[in-house]
Amino acid sequence: MNEEAFRNEIQALTEIRHRNIVRFYGFCSTNKFNFLAYEYMERGSLGTNLRSEQGAMDLDWIKRVSIVRDIAQALSYLHHACNPSIVHRHITSNNILLDEEYKACVADFGISRLLKSNSSHWSLLAGTCGYMAPELAYTTRVTGKCDVYSFGIVALEVIHGTHPGDLLSNLSLSMLVKDMLDSRLPIHITDQVTTNQVLLVILIAMQCIDTVPQARPTMQQVSQRLSSLKSLPACDNYSFQALTLGHLINCHAPNLVC
Repeated sequence: MNEEAFRNEIQALTEIRHRNIVRFYGFCSTNKFNFLAYEYMERGSLGTNLRSEQGAMDLDWIKRVSIVRDIAQALSYLHHACNPSIVHRHITSNNILLDEEYKACVADFGISRLLKSNSSHWSLLAGTCGYMAPELAYTTRVTGKCDVYSFGIVALEVIHGTHPGDLLSNLSLSMLVKDMLDSRLPIHITDQVTTNQVLLVILIAMQCIDTVPQARPTMQQVSQRLSSLKSLPACDNYSFQALTLGHLINCHAPNLVC
């Protein structure tokens, strides 16, 4: 971590408090070394768990939905409860840490940015390929919509089990929803509530990765929708095994917060 990132991390983490943001205890800086002290997250990163066969098996559908909800709550807090707002800019599965109970916390604020009202928010390109919003190819203006896109990618990764790059390259409305799920877990989800929640995560993630930034929801809208107890109406004409992405969107898109 370079000096700028080190100071950026300290500034961000000393000013924010949220159950889904890694707790910062302190730092030490010498001529040779910089140290940051965080709370210990027993299960390591989300990415490490998804890449492990046993780790992925332990992450059942209920845990995965809860992890996505935790990430959304953290980003909603950064974007809408902090003053000035904070854009993380580096949301990846490797920067989401899990505690012993699988609570997810957002970490790594080294390249985050404060969105001050008197600033144009232009910045050097930063982030991880595969998670960065596509508009960063032609603009480096920092907005919350960049985090929304990265969140959508991570949400799909949680459901798919691996980074969804291959999934997105073959994405079509005729794709079966069951083919978007992690094959290491049972495809047939017997609990209808859990099924609805998994489908909701997929729908919201698809909204978040819209190539048009203005069409993406805010993280506050995403968090509220994921925290809602309201169930999705059933797609009565389709069995889960035959449900396509197009059917899912047609059934449920009008019920989502936009």
